[in-house]
Amino acid sequence: MSKKKEGHHGGAWKVAYADFTTAMMALFLCLWLASQDQKIKDAVERAFRNPFSSVTKESVGIIPNKEASSTYKQEGRFTSVSAVEMETMRRISDDLSKLLKQQDTEQTSVQIEVTSDGLRINIFDRSQKPIFNPDTALFTDYGAWVFSTLAWEISRYSTFHIELEGHTASEAGSQKPQVKSQTSDLRLPGSDLWDLSTERANAARRKLIQSGVAEVQICKVSGYADTVPMPGYAPDSEINRRVTVLVKLKESVDALPDKPETMDTTTPPNNVPDDTPND
Repeated sequence: MSKKKEGHHGGAWKVAYADFTTAMMALFLCLWLASQDQKIKDAVERAFRNPFSSVTKESVGIIPNKEASSTYKQEGRFTSVSAVEMETMRRISDDLSKLLKQQDTEQTSVQIEVTSDGLRINIFDRSQKPIFNPDTALFTDYGAWVFSTLAWEISRYSTFHIELEGHTASEAGSQKPQVKSQTSDLRLPGSDLWDLSTERANAARRKLIQSGVAEVQICKVSGYADTVPMPGYAPDSEINRRVTVLVKLKESVDALPDKPETMDTTTPPNNVPDDTPND
């Protein structure tokens, strides 16, 4: 009596085995994640919430890695910002250039530079386009518009730190300017270039806060008088009359947003005042 040839078995067992393997892998991942410290849990959560801002400064991946930081230091490579944060800075720079209608000329009123720490924005008090009234901390219409426009852009990114620096040009002779305060009609007695630069930096701080920047973002306001001229220019050049706005990234990894920030949909300040003299 001949034996019947057995038929071909189905592949249902392969599907069941694949499901079992997947379930076991998911179980092991959950057990591994549950055994990690809070910093790694937060990093994983941040990666799922916002993959584009999950990279930290300590690691090339989403998990903070002290060994990676040590390797960078041993090789002499130090990074202040991640690639994502640097791209954000470049986007802010481009947006500000468009809003302020900047052109690549020597007479530009605003100079925007992307640095390793963030953004360096120089607002020049030129005679053709003055930011302040002469020898005062009182804004011209154009100066008020520039800082309001700057505040509108910066206020959309609440994780940045802001530092303000006031600078002036050297005065010919021994005559000292009588600085007029923004908050008073009286001229400050015995005032000099230090008072002028400091008061202008403080006036910029007030204008930024008034125009939407959070007060906690501004961490430093300084006046340097004529001690830090622009590179390549004489100390008495008018280009040294400026307010420098430093937009810096917070050093802590915890400062990275847990979720994408809601972009401000309001419109920027109005166009350049009509009474502003052209370059």
